[in-house]
Amino acid sequence: MKTYRTTTVPVTGGQLQVGLWGPEDLDAPTVLLVHGVTASHKAWGRVAQCLPGVRLIAPDLRGRGRSNQLPGPYGMPAHAADLAAVVRQLADGPVAVAGHSMGAFASLVFADNYRDLVSSLLLVDGGLPLQVPPGLDDDQIVQAVLGPAAERLAMEFESVEAYKEFWAPHPAFAEHWNELVDEYLEYDLHGAAPHLRPATSYEAVAQDTAELHRGASLLAALQQLHHPTVFLRSPKGLLGAEPGLYEADYVKEWGQRLPELAIEEVPGTNHYTIVMDSPGDQIVAGHLRAMLGAVRT
Repeated sequence: MKTYRTTTVPVTGGQLQVGLWGPEDLDAPTVLLVHGVTASHKAWGRVAQCLPGVRLIAPDLRGRGRSNQLPGPYGMPAHAADLAAVVRQLADGPVAVAGHSMGAFASLVFADNYRDLVSSLLLVDGGLPLQVPPGLDDDQIVQAVLGPAAERLAMEFESVEAYKEFWAPHPAFAEHWNELVDEYLEYDLHGAAPHLRPATSYEAVAQDTAELHRGASLLAALQQLHHPTVFLRSPKGLLGAEPGLYEADYVKEWGQRLPELAIEEVPGTNHYTIVMDSPGDQIVAGHLRAMLGAVRT
């Protein structure tokens, strides 16, 4: 098991919580990991196990995890500024960056706004504009994209076990439960029993999700990729069924528009397990090792 610890980094409005795995030496190969819209840095635990000897830096984004008390505004430029503060304090030079789901959007904007802090990008089932019907308001977009994942944020749970029981039938995890899912869910709660609530701020989710299909900063970042970039697509979505968050033809069209973007499908995964279980964790880790090797050479 890799050495795990946490720290905080000062950002606008307070302190950003950051998880770290691996060597403490700043000269060690380093990766920045950016989690999804209702997640926390704990989502990367399986990937961390697959990368011995690599220094991994994974913040809780503003409005999530132990950074959930940080105020808005949210949105990709705000997250990008927070990521820049993290890299400047905790890394020595540009880093490889992997973003999952909304974290891929934040990673793209971070790489565009702070080009000298990034060496390469891995977009894990996120980063391309979301496919949503036109004319929806922000709350409707959240419901269309996240559905039950957003509804959960308003719920209370009497205990950690009750929260795990709530998640147990989730189709995305039915055949993929592991010890790190337990750890992830325990971390996902705040407050005191019997009034435990998911740590993610709904306001943060609403602002961020709306931007994932119409954000000007995202579109600008996609139109001018400055770093080697790989997109990994899961064939199954948030509820563990096909199609995935992105339809295959939609991703192919973006690949034709952006010849700098390398695209790969990851069979046997859904939107969660592409980072939280095998084989997704190993494939993501393999790409990160390749990115680090390219930097060293």
